Amino acid sequence: MAETSTKPMRQQVEEYILKLQDEIVLGFEALDPNSPPFLRDSWLRPQGGSGQSCVFALPASSDDPSVQPTSILEKAGVNISLVHGTLPPAAIKQMRADHTSMPLPEDPPGGLPFFAAGLSLVVHPRNPNAPTIHANYRYFEITEPADSVEKGGEPKLLAWWFGGGSDLTPSYLFEEDAVHFHTVLKNACDSHGSVLFPALKKWCDEYFYIPHRAECRGIGGIFFDDLNEGKHLRLADTETRPRTPAENFQLMQTLGNAFLPSYLPILTRRHAMPYTPLQRRWQLVRRGRYVEFNLVVDRGTKFGLMTPGARIESILMSLPETARWEYMTELGAEGTDEGKLMEVLKKPKEWV
Repeated sequence: MAETSTKPMRQQVEEYILKLQDEIVLGFEALDPNSPPFLRDSWLRPQGGSGQSCVFALPASSDDPSVQPTSILEKAGVNISLVHGTLPPAAIKQMRADHTSMPLPEDPPGGLPFFAAGLSLVVHPRNPNAPTIHANYRYFEITEPADSVEKGGEPKLLAWWFGGGSDLTPSYLFEEDAVHFHTVLKNACDSHGSVLFPALKKWCDEYFYIPHRAECRGIGGIFFDDLNEGKHLRLADTETRPRTPAENFQLMQTLGNAFLPSYLPILTRRHAMPYTPLQRRWQLVRRGRYVEFNLVVDRGTKFGLMTPGARIESILMSLPETARWEYMTELGAEGTDEGKLMEVLKKPKEWV
């Protein structure tokens, strides 16, 4: 186990996600050296904080539209944010509803000071045989208002937690890819206790679900939220003791470090496969469902949009460059390759 640092947790998380962002972006750039590098866009938040968005998107071109781009990625973003300020009452109300295990005060009139640090990424490959992937790892703190602090004292920490996860969203199902992805995540979880992966896999299947479609967004992975020093309700039946802040942070690092090994081998073997116009059409239909989840269901998107000074470009970076909505589409019928995917989206599967 890694040595416990004496640095404040804020600083430890910040240093780690900056390093992880760089490693992930360099990994994608090395896989496709003939394509333009990611655009690195640093920004400052007037209300407090900063971040860096690393985004891949080919520039719009007026060239012959029959000439198709050859880049492996169609759109991707690997973003970090390190922000602080005051959460307004509306955001606190939303957070209280989303984080029921957190001891948040009731409706403080002036809001509450907060700090949030996180890495969030979404990768949409060009080839329909290569799956989209999402990952997010974050740390959050809420402290008492400044006017409540005794002179010369430090603000009291009211609540803190870690959250995150990684999940795979294919357009076409390759079972060996699903097994590889889940095996890497399981091995990472198992290094911190055998109870984690089953709980976090189930949590992922339940969270990334589109109720109005009655289907999952993808084929799962892991997801967790509200992990702090107390027992979380999701793990209450299996965890034998609370996890310390250092242990939670170590878990986050292990899972973050597993991202490239879980995904790059899949992208490497799928990105150059031949595909048909029908497969591309199905990919765009599935991307439409991705958009529906992110804008209608995802609570992280909702929270981000109501936070003062929200950077909309970074929040909506997760949306694909192109998507499609067909009225009563006939694609996805039983017995087709598209239908094979729909079977596991309707009924999540245990891959490992």
